[in-house]
Amino acid sequence: MEEEGDVATAFTLARMLSNIPISRGGPTSLVIYDIHALQERFYFGDEVLPLFETGIPLLKERLQQLPDADNVVIAFPDDGAWKRFHKQFDNYSVVVCTKVREGDKRIVRLKEGHVSGHHVVIVDDLVQSGGTLIECQKVLAANGAAKVSAYVTHGVFPNQSWLRFTHKDEASEKAFAYFWITDSCPVTVKALANKAPFEVLSLAGSIANALQI
Repeated sequence: MEEEGDVATAFTLARMLSNIPISRGGPTSLVIYDIHALQERFYFGDEVLPLFETGIPLLKERLQQLPDADNVVIAFPDDGAWKRFHKQFDNYSVVVCTKVREGDKRIVRLKEGHVSGHHVVIVDDLVQSGGTLIECQKVLAANGAAKVSAYVTHGVFPNQSWLRFTHKDEASEKAFAYFWITDSCPVTVKALANKAPFEVLSLAGSIANALQI
């Protein structure tokens, strides 16, 4: 919250969900994927049972199917993404980007790691306008990445911002080889059907396992 009257949306939604009545079988289970801020897991009350899951296993399974699976490096667009996900990529080399201020602009820079000759996959929890991913891709390519792809669990893409990533010409095809999202945002999934470079990874099996269905 930055100004008086702003709504603390995450906390407010957690309070709303926490008021789901207890059923005959006990508290309601809420399956939440890749929560945006780790402290938000503590916003829920005792009347519900939040289950915090991640879509990363779906990505790792897909990466193993790539012809260049042995050449994949994981990139995080900022320190927040690194803190959230790096422990799930112990078997991969990782690189971290960061935003630095230059005059009136915030510029993406490569903070640590080596990408030259590798297929670099940018990993984050969600995407909206996609500006950070695009700037990160440019930095990785400038530092010698052979290919760049991206994964986000939640493809929000307001105002059809996904159009910035679709393959329209040779330049756009070189920008992102793959862009993986899950089906957590059904409207986005429908809009992106059969549009390269997007591929949808289904959460259905993971949700069923979490709920022990």
